[in-house]
Amino acid sequence: MIHCSRGAILALLCVTMLHCIFGEFHTLAHLKARASDKTQSRAVVDLLRRLLGDRSREFIVSVNRTLSNDSSDVCELRSATNDKIMAVGSTGVAVATGIYNYLKYFCNCHVSWSGDQLNVPRPLPPVTGVLRISTPHRFRYYQNVCTQSYSTVWWDWPRWQREIDWMALNGINLPLAFTGQEALWQEVYLSLGLNQTEIDRFFTGPAFLAWNRMGNLFQWGGKLPQSWHVKQLNLQFKILDRMRAFGMIPVLPAFSGIVPEGISRLFPKANVTTLSPWSHFNCSYSCAHMLDPRDPLFQHIGGLFLSQVIKEFGTDHIYNTDTFNEMSPASSDPTYLASVSQAVFKTMTSVDPQAIWLMQGWLFIHDPLFWKPDQVKALLHGVPLGRMIVLDLFAESMPVYSSTNSFYGQPFIWCMLHNFGGNSGLFGTVDRVNSGPFDALRFPNSTLVGLGLAPEGIEQNPVVYELMSELAWRKEPVNLSKWASLYALRRYGSMDENLALAWRLLFQGVYNCTVPQYKNHNRSPLVHRPSLRMQTDVWYEPADLYKAWKLLFEAAPGLVAVETFRYDVVDITRQALQLLTTEFYKDIRDAFQTQKLPDLLTAGGVLLYDLLPELDRLLSSNEHFLLGAWLEQAKSQALDEHEAQLYDFNARNQITLWGPDGNILDYASKEWGGLVEDYYLQRWALFVNALVECLDRARPFKQDVFNQAVFQVEKGFVFNQRKYPSKPIGDTFDIAHRIFLKYYPYAMKKLMPTHF
Repeated sequence: MIHCSRGAILALLCVTMLHCIFGEFHTLAHLKARASDKTQSRAVVDLLRRLLGDRSREFIVSVNRTLSNDSSDVCELRSATNDKIMAVGSTGVAVATGIYNYLKYFCNCHVSWSGDQLNVPRPLPPVTGVLRISTPHRFRYYQNVCTQSYSTVWWDWPRWQREIDWMALNGINLPLAFTGQEALWQEVYLSLGLNQTEIDRFFTGPAFLAWNRMGNLFQWGGKLPQSWHVKQLNLQFKILDRMRAFGMIPVLPAFSGIVPEGISRLFPKANVTTLSPWSHFNCSYSCAHMLDPRDPLFQHIGGLFLSQVIKEFGTDHIYNTDTFNEMSPASSDPTYLASVSQAVFKTMTSVDPQAIWLMQGWLFIHDPLFWKPDQVKALLHGVPLGRMIVLDLFAESMPVYSSTNSFYGQPFIWCMLHNFGGNSGLFGTVDRVNSGPFDALRFPNSTLVGLGLAPEGIEQNPVVYELMSELAWRKEPVNLSKWASLYALRRYGSMDENLALAWRLLFQGVYNCTVPQYKNHNRSPLVHRPSLRMQTDVWYEPADLYKAWKLLFEAAPGLVAVETFRYDVVDITRQALQLLTTEFYKDIRDAFQTQKLPDLLTAGGVLLYDLLPELDRLLSSNEHFLLGAWLEQAKSQALDEHEAQLYDFNARNQITLWGPDGNILDYASKEWGGLVEDYYLQRWALFVNALVECLDRARPFKQDVFNQAVFQVEKGFVFNQRKYPSKPIGDTFDIAHRIFLKYYPYAMKKLMPTHF
């Protein structure tokens, strides 16, 4: 008999555990690029042609998977004859990332959702020796199940192609690929004997499918047209082909146990439980029907669906499903919870013996009172160690790995969530993002296997996503001040020190929220239903934002033609006006509470008749801030007028009422041209007028009466059928400069009232 000390036993257990995860058994090594090296090389060549046109010929591209002696990605760049650059990488993603690194740091170029700055030097700058770029992170994950509804829902193939190019350039190799799954679910349910009416009552409309997939919501915004299934299925085939061509590993959907109500008609003995309502909905559109994972029917339905998925989409052996997203399980008994995850995983392995379950860790954050250590451990240990990867979804603010001993041995991915609801507004937690991944790597017995970007909505704050993507390829945190200065240089292609200083100010202020556990919902009064009790505090010094705003205009004369600069002029001016809206709101509120009618009329008049109309004109001048573009994309999916009206309703309701009665009101708020004027401004006008009337008649302001009246305004916008411009109107810089000259002095006065 061998005698071991307690410490030695623990060490042995840790080694055994890590061997289970990364060793020969239950390894993740089978999750790898499927496309040939030649196919991946061709994908990168095509990407460069789309990005750089004829200049792409100056890059010699080669994928050679033997370049990496483990499963980590690497790229080597060197100068070649005729001023060309040769890039060799272990995957297509590695090569694309290596070339983008070269474009950023040798050519001062930039690619983003809000435009590119691709003034590539001629000839290409040489590389001395070999530039080797590598990552210690096996996986770089991208998307959130909600992104599919808040951002990508109306996309066509050209927009998807652009996004997959962006993924490759930013090193993403584990993207979520959820498009088109409803078509397969329909096939499964029809084969089981459900009728079309029962299926139509199950699916939501397109803009709400993310929450239908998670079992939160049913029927709202539907019914889902058959043409939608056909279009989305065809789109998914293209998406998967392109992702795989780059060497990415797409994550496909699996069965969570949520079923249509009609299952109980077909299988009356099945153990189906009706769950509680979700969020602020009632059972008209919520209250999921949950099939007990221990019921044999669970395995049957789960197996049917995954078989269909693999038949249509192929497989890379990794699947996502979330059984208890923002919903409480039927029991907190650890034995029950372990049996649930065991059953979910069994539906995967019965069809694909090599299956890995990718699970969002949001449930542990959302309901910590339920998910105590025993419950978390039970759910995670229902799956063999190494066969589940947990997304630590909000790790920059509320990491779970540190309180669960690295998810009790299951591999995890450290994710930056950053954005909720696709809201507008500058925001970041750059200090925590810069240090968090390295803390996770150094955590005792860490099971970290990757980094991820998991925003609910995209196409906002591109700087935060570029930083986070880059950190996956860094061995230590960056110098944020220096990084911000270099970002300004490549974003605009300008050496102007004012721009570098502006971005350093933004990085120390609005982009560096240090409030513990802060969730980035745009809390500005501008985008919320007015009341006398609105949140007015911010996490940063307004003075830093205003100074950056001023510096931008001082650098402006030579940059008005640069797309990325125009975008940032709009975005930072929008943020300044958002701050000033709060100041005018406080003036309005204080004037009402002190019964000073002239002051109320003055502040209300400026807000209603100048500031908000000017903001709407500014946003309407830039293609990235248009309500009309969002609505146009929605309608473009339609085959006839009925579908066009359905999609228009979905698109409008999601960004405003979010439900029939304002159930999740303004959760997905956007500051867009058209929306400011016809939605937010109308609410503020009603509010100011109500306060004036109350003072006039010496009556108290009653919020419940106002809420009833303003709901009619909100609903009126959803159904107004007005066509909004989908192309920009007006000169961005002229409008922004006029706003700056008008409101910058006012902002200074608010900051320093004693000096005036």
